[in-house]
Amino acid sequence: MPPATDDFARLGPTTDGRLIYAVGDIHGRADLLRALMVSIRADAAMRALETPPVLVFVGDYVDRGSGSREVIDILIELQADPRFEVRTLKGNHEDVLLDFLKDARCGPAWAGFGGLETLRSYGAQAPQPRARHGEWKEAQRALAAALPHSHQVFLARLELMAIYGDYAFVHAGVRAGAPLGAQSERDLLWIREEFLQTTERFEKVIVHGHTPDVEPFLGAHRIGVDTGAYATGVLTAVRLMDSGRRIIQARS
Repeated sequence: MPPATDDFARLGPTTDGRLIYAVGDIHGRADLLRALMVSIRADAAMRALETPPVLVFVGDYVDRGSGSREVIDILIELQADPRFEVRTLKGNHEDVLLDFLKDARCGPAWAGFGGLETLRSYGAQAPQPRARHGEWKEAQRALAAALPHSHQVFLARLELMAIYGDYAFVHAGVRAGAPLGAQSERDLLWIREEFLQTTERFEKVIVHGHTPDVEPFLGAHRIGVDTGAYATGVLTAVRLMDSGRRIIQARS
């Protein structure tokens, strides 16, 4: 990995003048997403900007919570809102959902990740995790039939990374020692301890979700915004404007 410059350590990282809101893992909590967007819109309205503020969603929109379909509906609406530039990243839960749509044998593993709630949100019958393959195959067909075309397009277009200035946004993290442009999809979606425990610096400040904690993490070289919304009732965003940082949350 190319050595990180000392510029943002000395002067503070830059967003290249963009106002950015990075939103943590939603996991079917449409109620919290709506409430958080009220706060973000109010915050953005207080600023005179030459370019629209950026919304970066770091993935894991589905599973665990009851409103997966509703969450994707809201995100699609936001993508059409000219007041924001919206970037939607793929999370490991979207990865497993897409795998299930290709191969019903992924069903039992997906069930352990909270996939049953996603099936129910689309009105598809949710089998027992240890159900026979035929039942999972039927659930796969039902989900594929219930998935609106707009949701199929949304899932197909999810990104792995977004970069603004000295910040790189990913779902899970990055592997130390590999340039950002050479990161594997597996690591970007699934990495955990190897990323969280490394003492190496990265090319950018890494903003990520994936690993929940009761409080967001604001470090010099990484920012974690997953506060376990489905379990804690707290959905977190971080507002970034060059080196300025502010946490915005919605609570149930």
